Amino acid sequence: MFSSDIRGRFRSMMDLQRLRLLNELRSRRTIAAVADALSYSPSTVSHQLSELQREVGVTLFERDGRRLRLTEAAHVLARHADVLLARVELAEAEVAATAGAVTGVVRIVAFQTAAFLLAPALADLAARHPGLRIETVMSEPDEALEALERRGCDLAICDEYEAVPRRRPAGFAFEELHVERVKLVVPRDHRVAGGTPVRIRDLESEVWAGGAPTESHGRLIIEVCRKHGGFTPDRRHQTCDVLALLALVSAGQAVTLLPELARPERDPAVAVLPIAGQPVVRRIFTAVREESLARPALAAVLAALREGRRAKLVR
Repeated sequence: MFSSDIRGRFRSMMDLQRLRLLNELRSRRTIAAVADALSYSPSTVSHQLSELQREVGVTLFERDGRRLRLTEAAHVLARHADVLLARVELAEAEVAATAGAVTGVVRIVAFQTAAFLLAPALADLAARHPGLRIETVMSEPDEALEALERRGCDLAICDEYEAVPRRRPAGFAFEELHVERVKLVVPRDHRVAGGTPVRIRDLESEVWAGGAPTESHGRLIIEVCRKHGGFTPDRRHQTCDVLALLALVSAGQAVTLLPELARPERDPAVAVLPIAGQPVVRRIFTAVREESLARPALAAVLAALREGRRAKLVR
């Protein structure tokens, strides 16, 4: 139990930013990583964490080589910090809702090809709400969800393939935004480039290009080849960058899988073909923290994304 002196110190501690730094250190593990993520200097992060430890009055950090290791007290405090930060976010959202003004900053983390859905929504928001500032970072969906959990962003746009479902953390609100098919992409003069659906098992001897096994695109290729073809693909080239994938395929150095939203047909040197048998489907969804749903700025962004989806369906 805390002493009465420690309780007094704890009750006087109201700096939520330092609590956020504690949470960031818990997940990122190093001061340098926290500083880089939040655009602070390492010395600033170190000083603020030292101040937090002084204010609480108990040891929160211990040196472990060149790293700071969180003590049990720090982990306890970080768990309470999660609750406090969530309550503050809820209060801010509800206060903003009473004003009704669509202003402020909304930070979005999305995967690369989501830009084709996001960009039209941003144009619509700029016209309707000039006081709203949207900031975007392109990153892998797993990283987007982690950023949302750490409150490093307000909205995550993620994808998942039926062969590789994505986790759904508690406390998040999810909404499906787009559903599309995944296509096979091969060189224009490839032996299977006849326009008819292609059996994956006919590509067992091919060289494949795709994401790393830890990334959703890499896992997709592995699972589709295993499920539809009964083989392990020869993945010699690892990248999730669409332009790099198309360059490899158009040069005759690989085949790959790409969803329709990536628009592989824009490269005249490749052939885009349907997969025979059960379709391979990608789903795109948004994720936000439940306590932020009442915030008008975030609600406006979600509404713009929905309108873009409906417009796409009408076309």
